Amino acid sequence: MIVFINDDYVPENRAVVTVFDRGFLYGDGLFETVFVANGIPFRFGQHLDRLRSGAQFLQIGWNDSDAVMNARVEELLKRNGITECALRIQLTRGIGARGYSPKNADDPTLVLSLHPPPNDTAPDHAQWKVITSSFTVYAGDPLTQYKTTNKLSNVCARAEADRNGANDALLLNHRREVAESSSANVFWIARDTVWTPPIESGALPGITRAVVLEICSALEFHWEECSISLDALKKAEAVFLTTSTRGLVEVTKIDGNSVAVSPIVDQLRAAYRIVQFKELGLR
Repeated sequence: MIVFINDDYVPENRAVVTVFDRGFLYGDGLFETVFVANGIPFRFGQHLDRLRSGAQFLQIGWNDSDAVMNARVEELLKRNGITECALRIQLTRGIGARGYSPKNADDPTLVLSLHPPPNDTAPDHAQWKVITSSFTVYAGDPLTQYKTTNKLSNVCARAEADRNGANDALLLNHRREVAESSSANVFWIARDTVWTPPIESGALPGITRAVVLEICSALEFHWEECSISLDALKKAEAVFLTTSTRGLVEVTKIDGNSVAVSPIVDQLRAAYRIVQFKELGLR
């Protein structure tokens, strides 16, 4: 596999960064995961906008244009002979003096790598079992708005899911409201309305989340942002998760308890695929 790292394309065994990189030392950086099909990154502009917004918030000196990034990805796909994959973008602050201060760390590290897409045809990807994690996020924490490389709560939550034979884990915030899962945004259906936690709850403003809300408006499905308790979520008419690489995934069990299903989720999933097929030039 060929990897892009700091303006160079190198074999993966040579794609290395220094042990003094602040991304390695402190998780001082950002990442994005983008679904690629037909050689086209889906909603790439929105991913780059979120990455730039995060870089601005963290004061990392990076602002490569969409044209530059598109050219890099196109070349990377060409060199690897791949048209369908998950594209990982990793941006760190780079090397700095020892200690937490980011002062004088002004040469960011940028890495682009390609990975196999998840096998969405497998049954366990069509309908997921989730548990509730013992780890929490904090409502109102500005860092939850960006995909920072410091994701230990998410890693630990997913480890809990793995140990319990679940596909993912829900993360509650410090107010005991459902915020997100370890790797996805959360939606539920109630009273013929599509609901999702507000960003202020500690949820990541996901790209797929935004697409689903666009689809709801286009199909004239009423949608709302609202905080929800775990008990209330378990009683919803349906629950589903959204991720960039898998789209919509229906949840059938939470903490071992069965969750109802709704045809609305199937309609949204079908509409999402239509949007993807149209924008990615698929048939």
